[in-house]
Amino acid sequence: MLALDPIDNIYLKPFGKLLVITQAMLTSSIKRDCIRCSTGKFLLLLMIGGLTYLMLIHSNHANSASSGLVNGITGKEEDKLVKDGASRLGRLWKKPPRLPPRLSPDEKGSNNTSVLDPEKLNAMSKWISRQQNVKEAFIHAWSGYKKYAMGHDELMPLSQRGIDGLGGLGATIVDALDTAMIMGIDEIVTEAGSWIEKYLPERISQNGQVNLFETTIRVLGGLLSAYHLSGGEQGMNSTIKGPKPVVYLETARNLADRLLCAFTSSPSSIPFSDVVLRDPSAHPAPDGLSSTSEVSTLQLEFNYLSTISGDTKYSMEAMKVFEHLRTLPKVEGLVPIYIRVPVTYPGDVP
Repeated sequence: MLALDPIDNIYLKPFGKLLVITQAMLTSSIKRDCIRCSTGKFLLLLMIGGLTYLMLIHSNHANSASSGLVNGITGKEEDKLVKDGASRLGRLWKKPPRLPPRLSPDEKGSNNTSVLDPEKLNAMSKWISRQQNVKEAFIHAWSGYKKYAMGHDELMPLSQRGIDGLGGLGATIVDALDTAMIMGIDEIVTEAGSWIEKYLPERISQNGQVNLFETTIRVLGGLLSAYHLSGGEQGMNSTIKGPKPVVYLETARNLADRLLCAFTSSPSSIPFSDVVLRDPSAHPAPDGLSSTSEVSTLQLEFNYLSTISGDTKYSMEAMKVFEHLRTLPKVEGLVPIYIRVPVTYPGDVP
């Protein structure tokens, strides 16, 4: 039997049942049965360890309790001591509180910019400053072009004069228009759009030779981008300044109809490299070679034009190039960088 003095009885009162059960197990046949198996040994050791720990955590109250008995401890004070011991035991088994999830700095910043740390705010201000610098550089370049070369394809900055190395279609104007739209520079958008509406259709119908690749990616692509950014594809009014979207679409179709002769005039699916817009007619490069990279990057503009115009002829001609590329001999999966377009002349024997 376990002998308990009055002081121990005060603190172990809540665990009386546990002590009785333990005492019974230690003094009965259950003890012998448990010791025979490894699980029983483990449970017995765990129980003995728990009781030892309970005795230790309450031993520091023994002196205070004995003095309380000598000095006449009251019933309420005794209950307080017992509850204090029980609460300490409860805290041992109580799970820690579940903390709310913590947001990363990026997540905090997306919800509330005021919680961003100074370093992140400083980085944001740097990017805003860089963005403004790029915009100012674009405005500076446009101002120089407008002053010295307006209407020409390119500006020679040192001699301060314009040249028409791309067929005289005002390539810089069309090429810069979508950039000005994205940057929100309404003044440049209005200037470029007005020039395109007033002058470009006439130049397309009267000008001479142009390169198929350069004209497609710069002029045709610029017109299609302007159409998209001005809200034409959605069929709704846009806040973008300048002409209505239909102006860009009709000008693009006029140009593409003339560029198509590079495909239809070629005896193969590979288009000729140069087009005479006013005829219209097309012919290959002097050496008879076409760049693989050039003829295989025209599909984006022609496919998109078919999509928004509803006319499939642009897409059909451009996609024939891919069909031809599949038939070419390949070295480790790669086709040659140049493709020779076969040319027939009057009197040639088939």
